[in-house]
Amino acid sequence: MNTDTSLPARRTERQRVPLHSPDLSGFAKALRRQLVGHHAEHAEPPSHTQLLQMLAHAAGHRNWQAMRALAPMLAPEPPAEAPPVVDDAPDTPAAPLSAAAAKALTQFDDWGRLTRWPHKHSVQRLAMWVLWTRFDTGRRYTEREVNELLKAWTIYGDHVTPRRELINMGLLAREDDCSAYWKQPQRPGDEVQALLQALRERSRRGLRLPR
Repeated sequence: MNTDTSLPARRTERQRVPLHSPDLSGFAKALRRQLVGHHAEHAEPPSHTQLLQMLAHAAGHRNWQAMRALAPMLAPEPPAEAPPVVDDAPDTPAAPLSAAAAKALTQFDDWGRLTRWPHKHSVQRLAMWVLWTRFDTGRRYTEREVNELLKAWTIYGDHVTPRRELINMGLLAREDDCSAYWKQPQRPGDEVQALLQALRERSRRGLRLPR
């Protein structure tokens, strides 16, 4: 299933958020349950915001905000009239993963979200490098924005520990009063690069939109 929902914005171009579901039947059943429940409690149909929340829940997301945070992972479809791109260059072979990186890979789902806090310290550090890539270079975040971003990219209910570890590792920095956070420029090592490449490849395979 592939469609687009749009987030209303004031005086700015609306953000286009793709909606992907690997199981259309399951999606329809989940959406129907929510609509039936809403109809049982309310005389009016769901509002635009309520419907967005229902769509996000049916697609397996925590809420609309979490689904919107994942939007950059899904590249927009090319125009129908665009000619196909032919690339004769051979695929770059995937770099081998270390044992810690292979374990870290299993801690993420196909969306690239951290599903649990790793037990081993070496795996924790690799997972933090992945979360570091979710922040924009040059942008200053409020603590609330950092929390919301980490909630979107972690699904086990603890965003505080990753936030602390990102600071401890020097991947994020903040003002003394926590009024602003920002991404620190870093150069990931080969082990981290291999993990990031493996995550990107898995996401492309698992989340490729049907044409």
